[in-house]
Amino acid sequence: MRTVDPFGAEGDQAGAGPPQRSGLLDLLSVAAVLLDAEGRIVLWSPQAEELFGYTSQEALGQYAARLLVDEQNLDLMMRLFAEVMKTGQGWAGAFSVRHKDGSSRLVEFRNMRLSDDRGDFYALGIATDEATLRQVERDVALSMRLVSQSPIGLAVLDTDLRYVAVNPALARINGVTAEEHLGRPVREALPFLEVDAIEAALRHVLTSGEPLIDQHSVGRTPADPENDHAWSASYYRLDGPGGRVLGVAIVLVDVTDRHRARQRLALIADGSARIGTTLDVEQTARELADVAVPEVADIAAVDVLDSVLDDRQPTAPGAGRALFRALAVKAAYPTEAVRAADPAGHLASYGAERLATQCVRTGRPILIPHVGERDLARIARDAEAAAILARAGVHSYLLTPLIARGEVLGTLGLTRARNPLPFDNDDLTLAGELADRTAVCIDNARLYQGARNTAVTLQRSLLPDLPPQQAGLEVASRYRPAGTTIEVGGDWFDVIPLTEDKTALVVGDVMGSGISAATTMGRLRTATSTLADLDLPPTELLHHLDKITAGLEQYATCAYAVYDPHRALCHIAVAGHLPPVLMRAGEPPELLDLPTGAPLGVGGVAFEVTTFGLAPGDQLVLYTDGLVETRHHAIDERLDLLLQLLHGPDRSSEETCDRLLDALRDPDDHDDVAVLIARARRWPRP
Repeated sequence: MRTVDPFGAEGDQAGAGPPQRSGLLDLLSVAAVLLDAEGRIVLWSPQAEELFGYTSQEALGQYAARLLVDEQNLDLMMRLFAEVMKTGQGWAGAFSVRHKDGSSRLVEFRNMRLSDDRGDFYALGIATDEATLRQVERDVALSMRLVSQSPIGLAVLDTDLRYVAVNPALARINGVTAEEHLGRPVREALPFLEVDAIEAALRHVLTSGEPLIDQHSVGRTPADPENDHAWSASYYRLDGPGGRVLGVAIVLVDVTDRHRARQRLALIADGSARIGTTLDVEQTARELADVAVPEVADIAAVDVLDSVLDDRQPTAPGAGRALFRALAVKAAYPTEAVRAADPAGHLASYGAERLATQCVRTGRPILIPHVGERDLARIARDAEAAAILARAGVHSYLLTPLIARGEVLGTLGLTRARNPLPFDNDDLTLAGELADRTAVCIDNARLYQGARNTAVTLQRSLLPDLPPQQAGLEVASRYRPAGTTIEVGGDWFDVIPLTEDKTALVVGDVMGSGISAATTMGRLRTATSTLADLDLPPTELLHHLDKITAGLEQYATCAYAVYDPHRALCHIAVAGHLPPVLMRAGEPPELLDLPTGAPLGVGGVAFEVTTFGLAPGDQLVLYTDGLVETRHHAIDERLDLLLQLLHGPDRSSEETCDRLLDALRDPDDHDDVAVLIARARRWPRP
């Protein structure tokens, strides 16, 4: 570990304050003993009293050899003393001495000859306990060895925050030699780092004495100027045994691998939240591309086998060609490389030599860290696309299959051009995680879409065709299935011609959803049509429907109206259904005040009929609850909104239907809806 004398720092120069005592000499308890030319003790320090046990009164004037040396070592001691006094050459080493308590102990000596102004010679002995000295030596040696060989970066800064010691590991991490650190503040030695934050942390520790542990930072150093690294730094104040503040120690660990692992986990978590937000195949593919760029790749492309999108079981190609449908392409920055990818919606047939075909055929990822000319020919769709990728600087490529429930659905293709790093196995693992999660979402969306298409087809088959224009009426209708469920609903409408130019208008809603509700809806529609042919009054017809519904162990609401164009009258009865809206020319729309009645299926409940005039130009709006009911608004608020939407300039019935659905329906609504609007027209009386 390279060091510099901390007392050479500006803050420790003369005039900066009284010198402070070092705790190291106190730890060693160095004794001083002075002998005259005859070997008598003439000076005896307090530390000598502690080391040898004799007070100064007991030691001064005594011959040191007789006082301190055992008989068997006396001759050796005398020879050494004589040699030092004669030659002036010092002597150093360990020597066994006798303590006052009679025990022997090994003492480390440094002996030297001194002379005064009269030419007299003296022998000065500096001594300390050998065991204590060896322990300090071992501690220092161990510390130096650990510091110099540690893979952790270590540094010591003085109280002016200048480097006084730097180990090799820190020099390697910073890309700056130890010599270039020493004597310099952080700002001068490491100007490429966020020095303001580092210096603020160091000053805080120096002032407060509170350590700062595991301070994370990300940056680049001359050791690896092309790539970001992450470090964990801890700062500790160094205090001497006497409480003297010596400086600050820095412990620095390169945690780049851990940082990147956390980034990958965070990206996977982000992907889990952002991918699969809807049951839409194309949207799910776009979400995958958005997550992958730019965190993983500069360009991402998502392609699926065409069989995935046409309700067929996805099948990986054999030895021949594969038919792909491009779903999404995303780039981190404007680049012509996007033109080399198939645009979203494009259908392409790839030969067996293409990497995409091999990927879906084997179900295994393909990693090309360094792309060559031959690789581009297998990545791109043709020679022109390969040339585009080359010009764009594409240098690394990764392709991973989209696999769900054991079936290969397509591929996720990733390329790097501006990002200088090649793809590695960690990137391959990360891309595989994102692809696996996305594949399940795509498969769910695919299955949902197929089932929903079937459900909607079934539901529409149970509804009438566009209602014919009846005597004295202009009719418009709409049906919209639920937006977030594949189950069919039980809403229906009907327009039934009756005798004497009359017309029956029906809107109903079977409670619940699924095949059971759809089946009940079909039966009630058929029953309503049959009963209407008998020209039954609305109350009697609802009475019969009530018994039929009760026999099916179901419940339903219904509004049944009969319009007579010859009398310009409308007779209506409802069974637990929301009130229709009456729109008269030149007047604001109003909800009809009708006896609500009980839903069909309750049994034994009487229904009431209401009669009102319906003059030419007047409109009657019938609807199911899916038009106005939501989970977040009161029904009164929604009914008021319905009236506001119907108010205003005169529109055709078709325009009104679209206006209501656009304003009141959300694509994610959980209920289907039926709307039926009848406008009275002039009709000649018989």
